[in-house]
Amino acid sequence: MFRGFATLNLYADDLVAARDWYSQLFGVEAYYAYPAAPAAPAYVEFRIGDDADEIGFIDRRYAPPGARTGSPGGAVMHWHVDDLPGALARLLELGATEYQPIVEHGDGSGFATASVVDPFGNVLGVMHNPHFLEIAQSREPAVETVS
Repeated sequence: MFRGFATLNLYADDLVAARDWYSQLFGVEAYYAYPAAPAAPAYVEFRIGDDADEIGFIDRRYAPPGARTGSPGGAVMHWHVDDLPGALARLLELGATEYQPIVEHGDGSGFATASVVDPFGNVLGVMHNPHFLEIAQSREPAVETVS
């Protein structure tokens, strides 16, 4: 029934600033904006990572009634990163604030998470996840050797 992550949507009061901040963080420009006018989009979207996962930003004016404003909260979506301390440092360097420091989980098997609040009030999680790496590795084509 559930086939996988499709799109993560976050909200921002200043969508142009959010687009520009995330472009700097991700190292790519948003591939989609609606409307297309760069000065006043209502929605922008990026494709990120191995599976080109979609992260979209919506002008907060279009948030559902009753959506929390003013303080971070709700679910935390964690993105796998190969270098968790480096990713956290980069986020803080770009102006995010620490929400949760690096926390190791389990029995030392390599699971660790951290999260920040972006300059627009959204919680963004990053983690090192060995399961993610196992799945990604299983998708890679086998290398044939020629004798």
